[in-house]
Amino acid sequence: MIINLPDNSGRLEKYALAGQPLQAGRLPADSCRTVFSAAHVVANPFSGNDPAGSASVDWEATMAFRHHLDDLGLGIAEAMDTAQRGMGLDWPGALELVSRTRSELPDALVFNGAGTDQLDPQDARSLDDVCRAYVEQIEAIQKIGGRIILMASRALARIASSPQDYVSVYGKVLAACDKPAILHWLGEMFDPALAGYWGSASFEQCLETALAVIEENRSRVDGIKISLLDKDKEILMRRRLPEGVKMYTGDDFNYPELIEGDAEGYSHALLGIFDPLASAASCAISKLNEGDNSSFRQILDPTVPLARQIFRPPTQFYKTGVVFLAWLNGFQNHFVMLNGAQAMRPLPDFVSIFKLADGCGLLRDPELAVARMRRLLALYGAD
Repeated sequence: MIINLPDNSGRLEKYALAGQPLQAGRLPADSCRTVFSAAHVVANPFSGNDPAGSASVDWEATMAFRHHLDDLGLGIAEAMDTAQRGMGLDWPGALELVSRTRSELPDALVFNGAGTDQLDPQDARSLDDVCRAYVEQIEAIQKIGGRIILMASRALARIASSPQDYVSVYGKVLAACDKPAILHWLGEMFDPALAGYWGSASFEQCLETALAVIEENRSRVDGIKISLLDKDKEILMRRRLPEGVKMYTGDDFNYPELIEGDAEGYSHALLGIFDPLASAASCAISKLNEGDNSSFRQILDPTVPLARQIFRPPTQFYKTGVVFLAWLNGFQNHFVMLNGAQAMRPLPDFVSIFKLADGCGLLRDPELAVARMRRLLALYGAD
């Protein structure tokens, strides 16, 4: 199958699709790794709401994608930054998303993002304001039987004056969780407003603060997701976690080797890249479950260049690539995003993602993907 694709100067070149669509299986319930996909939401393009206004979600398509993830045996990290949380999806929309997923998939493995995004950081006057915002979301999610991922707080990043402020806030907030929660250390490359999170610009000092929070609340912490795109920092922290506390990799650049692990341990997974890579993740980790590390790497290693393209700087715009692939693969009928975020990457990015996804078998219906890519090229005047 041939498609004409533009280079960076706009000159069209013939591209022959080479990849064979990956045949996905189902990750077994007794998997050797706990695996979450942080799932995107599908915008409703027919809403009269302004793109930067209240979130308008296509609930049918959004829920259908979650059924797809569950059918593959993956857990769902709900209402996280991949769902444009705080970047198009507000707290009322997030709570409705959490509620709908809980209702439609009551037996699925689902943890849900609880943060402070109903509190404008500029309106936060005290640490108590931050605690109240966290607890409001925690209680609302737990009221419908949901499990908690404690998201990083822009308000806390703004108002905290020392590492001890983080220790204090997290201690109070974790006390409100009725089951062990997952902490999320989200780096500033994903959200510039989180610069200096944990009270320091130094990773070493931040590490000590985060470990202190975990140590003081061990019975209330299931694990921590670290999203710094630095495998050495993740491994360092992983080796120092208390027994029974999981490391969930959030490293969308180095996930194969971190999940495979080494003689001293391994990481579980809670990844935004496992939204477009869901079929590959399920297939690969099934092989790992069988002790076939070689096949695990053969499936996942070729996906890394695609992940690095999608998550390239400015990293916070990675959701555009995620939703682009969801559209190419037929999980939604349009390439429109909350907050108009489909415009946050240039056309050459989409061309690269198309080629890389083809190369690792992630265009599940090549004819559909080619037809939709041609429509996008026509929109850009590159047909």
